[in-house]
Amino acid sequence: MYNDYVVIRALENGVTVIGLTRGETTRFHHIEKLDAGEVMVAQFTEHTAAIKIRGHAEVYTRFGTVESGKSETARDA
Repeated sequence: MYNDYVVIRALENGVTVIGLTRGETTRFHHIEKLDAGEVMVAQFTEHTAAIKIRGHAEVYTRFGTVESGKSETARDA
């Protein structure tokens, strides 16, 4: 039931990965800091409804890959 997961690869030091809860109110329930090159595998569970990422990282999901922390205009430069 809760087998979806994401792989997060930090592209800079200090990338923050925040797990957000399910329920009537959304709250932070877990925070991790990653440095450049570190990889974290995060799974959605009965407690984790969303994952927020601050900083420059690549996020791999079953739907594809997305890059966080870099604007579209900066990427094109």
